[in-house]
Amino acid sequence: MNVLIVGANGQIGQHLVDVLKEEGKHTPVAFVRKEEQVKQFEDKGVEARLGNLEESVSSIKEQMSDIDAVVFTAGSGGSTGYDKTLLIDLDGAVKTVEATKASGIDRFVMVSAFQADDRDKWNEDMKPYFVAKHFADMWLMDSSLNYTVIRPGLLENEDSIGTVLASDSMTDPDSYSIPRVDVAKVIAASLDNEATYKQSFDLVTGKDNIKDALNKL
Repeated sequence: MNVLIVGANGQIGQHLVDVLKEEGKHTPVAFVRKEEQVKQFEDKGVEARLGNLEESVSSIKEQMSDIDAVVFTAGSGGSTGYDKTLLIDLDGAVKTVEATKASGIDRFVMVSAFQADDRDKWNEDMKPYFVAKHFADMWLMDSSLNYTVIRPGLLENEDSIGTVLASDSMTDPDSYSIPRVDVAKVIAASLDNEATYKQSFDLVTGKDNIKDALNKL
């Protein structure tokens, strides 16, 4: 599959590009918002397409030709205000879902936030961020797309551990964190794993290898 990675220049996105290239099963296509980022990916032998999540659905759709699956791993980042959280994490995600449907693409993987489905678990200081993630996820799940929503725990820049816990009803896990590279590996493994189709789940470091963890969903 040709996989469009929206937010490919982010930390998870960059890991996902590398994982897909290394595995060789699917072809990563980077969706980025700056010309210099296009060149950086092209220098690595990765096709890159220029787009902006604050533009129209039709302009996003223009970057989806010859794409078989879409991964949304974009985010406004911690240094921006909640206006950008609304525009990128919520509306940008919704517009990407709409563009995917309009393009006739069925497969969509969303990177969300740990326990974004449960309002009672939201951090008070980050509540607007969780609201954005919550309703973007709902929009995707209410669409006709073949979705997977992955809600990773605290993201760490550590080496891959390679074992995870994936569950739609996680209570008192051994860990509440996960390396970004392992999130990328789970995304890659989810793309054509039918056990993840029409599923949403929290994801942290655990004891199962990735394939076994996903097959338990």
